[in-house]
Amino acid sequence: MQTEMAAENHSSVTEFILAGLTERPQIHLPLFLLFLVIYVVTVLGNLGMITLTGLSSHLHTPMYYFLSNLSFIDLCQSTVITPRMLVNFVTEKNIISYPECITQLYFFLLFIIAEGYMLAAMAYDRYAAICSPLLYNSIMSHQACFSLIWGVYMMGLVCAFSHTGCMLRVHFCKLDVINHYFCDLLPLLKLSCSSTYVNELLVLCFGALNIFAPILTILSSYIFIISSILHIRSLEGRSKAFSTCSSHISVVATLYGSAAFMYLQPSSVSSMDQGKVSSVFYTIVVPMLNPLIYSLRNKDVNVALKKMLERIFL
Repeated sequence: MQTEMAAENHSSVTEFILAGLTERPQIHLPLFLLFLVIYVVTVLGNLGMITLTGLSSHLHTPMYYFLSNLSFIDLCQSTVITPRMLVNFVTEKNIISYPECITQLYFFLLFIIAEGYMLAAMAYDRYAAICSPLLYNSIMSHQACFSLIWGVYMMGLVCAFSHTGCMLRVHFCKLDVINHYFCDLLPLLKLSCSSTYVNELLVLCFGALNIFAPILTILSSYIFIISSILHIRSLEGRSKAFSTCSSHISVVATLYGSAAFMYLQPSSVSSMDQGKVSSVFYTIVVPMLNPLIYSLRNKDVNVALKKMLERIFL
C-alpha cells in the first residue's frame, strides 16, 4: 500500500517551482540586470578565449589547450544555470518540468565535476613545465594531453550519470518547491518522500572524491613547483614562474572553497540560503572570472589579443 502511494505521489509530480535566489521582489530587477551583464561577459570572455587559442599559432601548446577546454566547460556551465536563473527574476512563478529539472541537474554535475579535474590537469601541466622543462614536450605530448582531457570528461560523465540515475529512483511528494535557483542535488533530495540513503551516500563519496582527488593533485603539483621555484637564482625567473601559477591558484581557491562550503557541511549545520550564495560563486562568478584572470595576467594571451585586434581593425 505504501509503495502504491509513493508511486502515485511520484507520478503526480510533473513539475517543480524554483524558489529563486531571493524572495524580495524589489531587488529582482537589479539582480536581473547584474546577472545578465555577468552572463554576457562570461559568454564573450570564454568564446573569445576559445577563438583566440584556436587562431593564434603560438598558443597551440598544452597549457592553452587545457585553458581553451576550461573556457568551453565554463561557457557550458554558465549556460546551463544562468538563463534559467534570469527567468526567475522576471516571472511570478518559475515553473520547471520534471524532465527539464533532471536534464539541468545532469549537465550541471557534468560540467562542475569536469571543471575540477580540468584544473587538476592544468596544475599537472604547470608541474611538468616548471619542474621538468627539458622533458616537458615528451611528458605533455599530444597523446598525453588527449588522455588527460578524455579522463576529465569521463569523470564528469560517470559521476553525473550516477547521481542522475539515482535521482530518477527518488519519489517526490506534492511539496514541489525547490529552495534554490536551479535543480541541484541537495535541494531536490529535501523534497523526497522516499529513502534517500543511497543518494546521500553517493553525494558524500563522490563529493569527497571529486573535491579531494583534484585538490591533492593540485597541492602535490604546487609543492614541487614552489620547491623548484625557490631553487631558481634569478629574481626575474622566479617572478615569471610565480606569475604563470598565481592565476591558476586564485581560480582553484574560489571554485573549491565555495563548492566545499555547499557540499561538505553536515545538514544540521548548513543553511540552504547560505548555500545559494556560495553556489553563485562556482556556477556564475567563476565562469566569468576565469577568462578575465587568465587574459589579464598572461602576457602571451595579451600579445595574441593585440595581434588579432590589429588584424581586424587595421
